[in-house]
Amino acid sequence: MAADHTHSAPSAPPRVRRILVMTVVPLFVATVVAAALLWPRGGSPQTDGGADVPRHPGTVTRVVSEPCPPTPSVPEGTPRVGDGRCGTVDVRVDDGPTAGKQVRTPVPDGPGAPRVEVGDEVILVELADPTDPTTSNWNIAEHQRGTPMVWLAVVFAAAIVAFGRWRGLAALAGLAASFAILLTFVLPGIGAGRSPLLVAVVGAALIMFVVLYLTHGVTAQTSVAVLGTLGSLVLTGVLATIATAATHLTGFGSEDATALSMFQGDVDLHGLLLAGIIIGSLGVLDDVTVTQAATVTELANANPGLTRLQLYRAATRVGRAHIASTVNTIVLAYAGASLPLLLLLTADARPIGQILTSEFLAQEIVRSAVATLGLIAAVPLTTGLAAVVTAAGRTDAPPSTGASSPRPQPDRAEALAALSSPRTTGSDEPDRTRTTPPSEATDRWPESNRSTDTAW
Repeated sequence: MAADHTHSAPSAPPRVRRILVMTVVPLFVATVVAAALLWPRGGSPQTDGGADVPRHPGTVTRVVSEPCPPTPSVPEGTPRVGDGRCGTVDVRVDDGPTAGKQVRTPVPDGPGAPRVEVGDEVILVELADPTDPTTSNWNIAEHQRGTPMVWLAVVFAAAIVAFGRWRGLAALAGLAASFAILLTFVLPGIGAGRSPLLVAVVGAALIMFVVLYLTHGVTAQTSVAVLGTLGSLVLTGVLATIATAATHLTGFGSEDATALSMFQGDVDLHGLLLAGIIIGSLGVLDDVTVTQAATVTELANANPGLTRLQLYRAATRVGRAHIASTVNTIVLAYAGASLPLLLLLTADARPIGQILTSEFLAQEIVRSAVATLGLIAAVPLTTGLAAVVTAAGRTDAPPSTGASSPRPQPDRAEALAALSSPRTTGSDEPDRTRTTPPSEATDRWPESNRSTDTAW
């Protein structure tokens, strides 16, 4: 989300509020109706996810390491699986019908196997022996992560509330609402066979309405950000559809998608790719739109005499600097989430052109490019709407003396005398170096075409 703009925006004129209400309310009603029509019914579809293996929490009480038996020779160049850890682990079962029972498991070995020590809390799986169903074998699946994650969530929430206060509490409520919509509507809707793109657009719009108004209040400034975000989301969806069709992406660009197609073959993976681009763009879009709407409001409050065009130009310069840093954020976010894939591709012996145009990497490039294009479009769209709304109803405001009037020229002799005379610091002597009254100095505004990108 955007930064906390704590200054309350002045009330918009009644005519502007009526126009915003007549625009935003029908869009919100249409979003709610679409969500009701697309809402999954009848529960989640049954998937062939394999047998349900019992899982039990336990605590490691003893670890015995043993030398591994010699392995038969393998051909040179064969990748090594595991790190050769052998021995036994005694674990006390903490919950379930067998609570308190001591079980013995082999030391976890293999790629990604957890390293356990005495006192570690782990998750045990009980596997029936296929030769003797009455006998069970126990294995350590992974560590228990519930307690550390709960403490991390508590620290996360406390830091947000301590810094943002009531606004931070509202942000946490908005975050909870976002997850609720994703878990109860978007994911079940896609799993039920609905169009992933349509479900993602409706779900993103629903998240946008709830989160923005809950976090930033029901104001004209927030309504402008809502309209800018919605317009940018629609544009992002159109661009994503065109880009994925032009590059012939199928959605099978990751092992997760391939595994999903095996368990649930009726999911449209191409539409799922589009849905991921829409949902992923929403978090950055609302940051930009809220910031641009707040920037226009603050500029108008600082100098009420600025025209719509001057407000648009000044706020666009701020948005240009914001976009320059956010574009790098988007690319690095996608790169960070795909580091294993990128590392695998660097070891590929194919030419760089073939690697860049492969399904795996082309999918990430399209994600980043489309999200960036939607983000760039959000700046002029939101800034223009905010300038029109903020400047509306201010035709009777007194014109600013600094926005368009020439800068007053001081008297040459007075300026030379001020430069040659020593500067006095006593409170009894007037400051003769001041050539402009304080009121004029504070009301002066930079030229409309002057850039704020000052060199350091």
